Amino acid sequence: MTADKSKWADTLIHLFALACKLEGEGQYNLAKLCRATADSLSRRAAYAIEIPSAQNDLVADTEQTIDALSKLDVDKNLIAAFQCGAAAMAQGRLALFNETPHPYVCRTCGHLTVGEPSEKCPTCGAWASTYQRFLPVYWLDALEPFATLEKLRQTPIQVESLLQGLPEDVLNQPASDGGWAIRNIVSHLRDAQGVISFRVELFLQDEHPSLESKAVFAWATNENERPSLTREIFETYKASRAEMISQLEKTPLGYWWRVGQHEEFGPVTLKQQVSYFASHELTHLPQIERLAHK
Repeated sequence: MTADKSKWADTLIHLFALACKLEGEGQYNLAKLCRATADSLSRRAAYAIEIPSAQNDLVADTEQTIDALSKLDVDKNLIAAFQCGAAAMAQGRLALFNETPHPYVCRTCGHLTVGEPSEKCPTCGAWASTYQRFLPVYWLDALEPFATLEKLRQTPIQVESLLQGLPEDVLNQPASDGGWAIRNIVSHLRDAQGVISFRVELFLQDEHPSLESKAVFAWATNENERPSLTREIFETYKASRAEMISQLEKTPLGYWWRVGQHEEFGPVTLKQQVSYFASHELTHLPQIERLAHK
């Protein structure tokens, strides 16, 4: 490790240590600056690293990471969860919740446990209720119902604006790296809308529905039974969205906290599921914008 990298790593670790100490002294606003800076430094460094996205490459990279972690003082259950996840990916499927439960980290000493923690931290004695839980993706950090509904309303309007005036040949032009065309993105939004609309129905019919894992991203390039024009796909998405919003507006507020069991994510509320899809969609708007102006 070079001197610069060593200094960078020392600064990063010190930021976390300082944040904990500041929080202990009630200096929460200074602590948030430390944590935000540490997160920013980590993400900027990660953003500069190019990791191949092919399945075989990701499996190999994950296995190398498991090997490196096994040489450190890391919980054996974490290693086992990593191995289950890597095996699932090698089989061409998503890791399920029963194979990779949510990890929890003690905010005081950093002790990590996979699955629900015991009553107290075995290292420092902190209460389990103070642990940080790591969900599969930030989209599950649920918005309030009214904020979610507003996002659900606005996204089709934003997509329509981005599609305005684009001819079909532009909509069908793949990305320069061979990735999705705008048509594929619109198809993906439509497919995802179909999934969340169905799940809303399940939550309204059952207090504790079972939710199947769906690899929606894998459907985007499947042209079976797709309309010939991208605009028609968009109109189907838009109509389904309007119908679902109307349904959610009439749903009793308490229903938003109904808990289902998701095959991939574990226990999730209706509020989390709807918020997940509302937040997920926004990540595709820059994709459409880049492709529209290339």
